[in-house]
Amino acid sequence: MKLLRNLLYPFSLLYGLITMLRNYLYENAIFESNQFDTPTIVVGNLSAGGTGKTPQIEYLIRLLKDDYKVAVLSRGYKRKSEGFILADKTVNAEIIGDEPFQYFKKFDNIIVSVDADRSNAIEQLEHLKNPPEIILLDDAFQHRKVKGGLNILLTDYNNLYINDAMLPTGNLRESKSGAKRAQIIVVTKCPANLSEKEQIKITRRLRPSIYQKVFFTTIEYKNMLKGENSIDFDDIKNKEIILITGIANPKPLLSYLDVNGFKYKHLKYKDHHIFSEREIAEIKRLQSKKSILLTTEKDYVRIFDTLENLYYLPIETKFISRKNDFDNIIKKYVEQSSRNS
Repeated sequence: MKLLRNLLYPFSLLYGLITMLRNYLYENAIFESNQFDTPTIVVGNLSAGGTGKTPQIEYLIRLLKDDYKVAVLSRGYKRKSEGFILADKTVNAEIIGDEPFQYFKKFDNIIVSVDADRSNAIEQLEHLKNPPEIILLDDAFQHRKVKGGLNILLTDYNNLYINDAMLPTGNLRESKSGAKRAQIIVVTKCPANLSEKEQIKITRRLRPSIYQKVFFTTIEYKNMLKGENSIDFDDIKNKEIILITGIANPKPLLSYLDVNGFKYKHLKYKDHHIFSEREIAEIKRLQSKKSILLTTEKDYVRIFDTLENLYYLPIETKFISRKNDFDNIIKKYVEQSSRNS
């Protein structure tokens, strides 16, 4: 696979030139980029694959929802619908996508919407009877038609964008120079005990501009499994576990289970996988009365109504240091933007 990717390097150069030209056209106002009255926070990355956007969006929801009317806007990747959709009791993961449906199920009193055309969606949201006071744009860093008020760029500790190459040789969606559009860079999925010395070392390697702030987060796993009911994490240690994952990078979850001494059979599927009836039947065949089905929260919202004894292990983003600094930047931006608008 690595050899094939290296052979495709000329295509990476071509792809890089195309994305650089596209960014040049937006940055020089040759292509139009829309700015809206409602404050907007963009969360995204330069790399294809999981960098922890979902838990970061959820962190922002928790931070802001008690003080502002929050909307989350996503394109609804792999959904079986088109156009603008506002989440309500009639939707499911197939209609709006797994991540938006996860937000909708998890948080009360927020607005969740999907549309590939983010500009159109924001216009629709601003014309609601009770419009949002802040819009969080999920995975929209490359969506240049909307000019975000505050841009948060995520990069995986184990695969920093500075070490990566353009698709198809590497995983970058655009040139590394695109990072300059971000006001905040968050290094995600770090070891919980990452030292201050190592944080400084990585920050220097990222070479942030004077206007950019760099933060470091880790994944915090909760000690309670959730499903139709809740189970204490330690209560499944002696059970037969069938682990089902359909996410870009299940390695952190696997490492966590391994470190805690869990034995499991891993059924691995591609990111945002849509499970067929045959695959569900195969999972049921593997399941016994003594086994428990464990999955991620993103996968759970896609298959919770097709499998019994299914649970997920909740995760949250946790800042290793300077959490208050991050929170204050976000709150200050929303407060000032709301006042100005």
